[in-house]
Amino acid sequence: MSFKTPKFLFALSLATCSFVVGCTYEEKQGSTAASIVEVAGSSTVFPLSSRVAEKADSAIGVKATVASTGTGTGMERLAKKECDITGASRPMKDSEKEACEENGVEPIELKVGMDGLSVVVNPQNDWCSALTVAQLKKLWEHGSQVTKWKQLDESWPDEPIKLFGPDDKSGTFDYFNEEIIGEVPEGQSPCREDYTPAVQDNVLVEGVKGDKYALGYFGYAYYMMNKDSLKIVGISNTDDPADAVIPTEETVENGTYAPLSRPLFIYVNTESLKTKPDVAKLTKYFLGEGQSAVTEVGYVKLPEATLEQGKAKIDAALGSE
Repeated sequence: MSFKTPKFLFALSLATCSFVVGCTYEEKQGSTAASIVEVAGSSTVFPLSSRVAEKADSAIGVKATVASTGTGTGMERLAKKECDITGASRPMKDSEKEACEENGVEPIELKVGMDGLSVVVNPQNDWCSALTVAQLKKLWEHGSQVTKWKQLDESWPDEPIKLFGPDDKSGTFDYFNEEIIGEVPEGQSPCREDYTPAVQDNVLVEGVKGDKYALGYFGYAYYMMNKDSLKIVGISNTDDPADAVIPTEETVENGTYAPLSRPLFIYVNTESLKTKPDVAKLTKYFLGEGQSAVTEVGYVKLPEATLEQGKAKIDAALGSE
């Protein structure tokens, strides 16, 4: 595999030191932790937040630590004022809004990019190039009896499927189950529980790489970082696998990669935005010059109008004209 392009150099750094941005900034800062912007949240958004923080350090001198905690844990940390910004691969839940309100935290929701949640298999898999939403549901739903590839398609091998996916603190877990599984009875797990879960997407990547009969799902950027050692699976929103679409910049942007195209978010504590100048600087940078990081890490840029709406939210919170 070649790592000559900036995108793949960055991918290598993510794989080898997930917290390199935070560690480096704390060592370089040499001052109080209060002057460092604390960023937490989604493992899907982590490559983007890390790259933006890296660029912001060079461009505007803002220092930030970035932790990959999962969307749910990031929301908890935001509500407890343990971070200034949290990344999310799904919108904030009502229960999370209530937790913020109880602690006097006013979160500002900002869209920062687009993702095509990616279903992948091992590159040695020469039988599965496409799946329907119905097949995905049959495979992943709670109580699923599907344990072998042949149960999804009679022409496929009579071999066990090894499944890898995000854990239940992940926004990707929530989004996938909402779109693929749908509503489930209260108190019931939305999906089967006999799979290998992980909060870190790199763990899922390595799991699929290591087993010919594996299948997993995670954010598009992690596929792009590892596309030489993973195989993407097209998804059909009809009952015909021939209608399957694979995620690309074009299909994610125009919505034809359905139903797994989704926006990515950051949530900013309004108090931090107003009282910590570097939080305001980093947030503005995220929606401005820092947007170059979106495609660098493998995601898709938002329309300019959407970014302008986000900038208007920031200005309104700061009382700017």
